[in-house]
Amino acid sequence: MQKHHYLGAMPKIGENLWYVATWKDHWIALLGFSAAAFKCSARDQWVGWDYRYQFDRLTLVTNNSRFLILPEWHIPNLGSRLLALCQKRLVQDWQRFFGHPVLLVETFVDPEHFRGTVYKAANWVYVGNSKGYQRNGLGYSSKTQSPKMIFVKPLHPHARELLSRATVQPSFRTGGSKRMLYAEHMRSLPSFFKDIPDPRRRHGRRHCLHTILAIVAGATLCGMCGYQEIADWAKSLGQKARQRFGCRMVKGYYVVPSLYVIRDVLIRIDPDHVDQALQKWNETYAGEDTSLAIDGKTMCNAIDEQDRQTHIMGVVGHETKTCYTQKK
Repeated sequence: MQKHHYLGAMPKIGENLWYVATWKDHWIALLGFSAAAFKCSARDQWVGWDYRYQFDRLTLVTNNSRFLILPEWHIPNLGSRLLALCQKRLVQDWQRFFGHPVLLVETFVDPEHFRGTVYKAANWVYVGNSKGYQRNGLGYSSKTQSPKMIFVKPLHPHARELLSRATVQPSFRTGGSKRMLYAEHMRSLPSFFKDIPDPRRRHGRRHCLHTILAIVAGATLCGMCGYQEIADWAKSLGQKARQRFGCRMVKGYYVVPSLYVIRDVLIRIDPDHVDQALQKWNETYAGEDTSLAIDGKTMCNAIDEQDRQTHIMGVVGHETKTCYTQKK
């Protein structure tokens, strides 16, 4: 792959499978399947899913990241035959190695080198072109490169319906309810917390209160639970994401609040103020629910002023999983 493919070899990171096609003990082709693209507007529009569900369901999509027919084996119809053979076993192999199914496979074709003829012959669907941005250590490149042709191939007869519906069947669930935040969400979250009074002393403040609460809210929306997970999620943010949240800059780099700062703020802050701010954000960005669920919970190890266990009643949307309000 390193010698003959124009992109070279691909590092084996995360969930991926490599296939070798042979004929009478001779290697004739190499294929690699890896994690799906994090962002791809043409694919997302074709699937029709909502961004609230997209992040967790990306594990149900794989990317044909490499396809190489060795130089001496360029035979008519060989490419489409190899793709068909991989499609037959990919679902079972993915389930066996990674413990969850895969519903859709995608690929990117550089029109400067190829026209996607093999994928068209194998009945893959052309859904459009990418915008040409590439991921890097700071997020995405500021300038567009060569846009790629995007092809998809359903591995399940109802792949689009399963990926885009509000709730996923238990057999296709791969983890907790996680969401992906767009740049607009990151920039808007701090503004909803700016009117909340800061309970901390003025001396020693290094991070704005609205930035800390915005990061906590973003981490929670992405499925993080507990102080440590929220702090780890904050550390994983790139420089562009930190800038959108309004983080302070130190020696040319944006820094995020530490575990201690996050915990200290959440213990001191008035929960009613936070709840009201989140309700306003939900009114702006949350999806519509056709039905609501009302449920009560007893909070473990939470004792009120009368030495009684705390009971919380909440209203949650069935489709969006949005918590509209909570009441003690």
